[in-house]
Amino acid sequence: MAQLLEALMVISFGISWPANIYKSYKARTARGKSLPFLIFVLFGYCCGIAAKIAENSINFVCVFYIINSVMVAIDMLLYFRNYFLDRQVQ
Repeated sequence: MAQLLEALMVISFGISWPANIYKSYKARTARGKSLPFLIFVLFGYCCGIAAKIAENSINFVCVFYIINSVMVAIDMLLYFRNYFLDRQVQ
């Protein structure tokens, strides 16, 4: 039951990332985005994966941690793209 609840938590957090990635891609600006926030979220997902490895309890929940981490990394890449686009406009 605990694994199911953990999976639901991670899935709930992950639902918003595709929309956020799309918004970042279309906006073409880094204004309104927080790089420290993205770094802390990615760090949190990495800690979740590390905890699973440390506890030797790698299970299906890890897949959701990895998927979310990839989506946050994509959003971070878009942040940098948009940051450089903002710099070109100035």
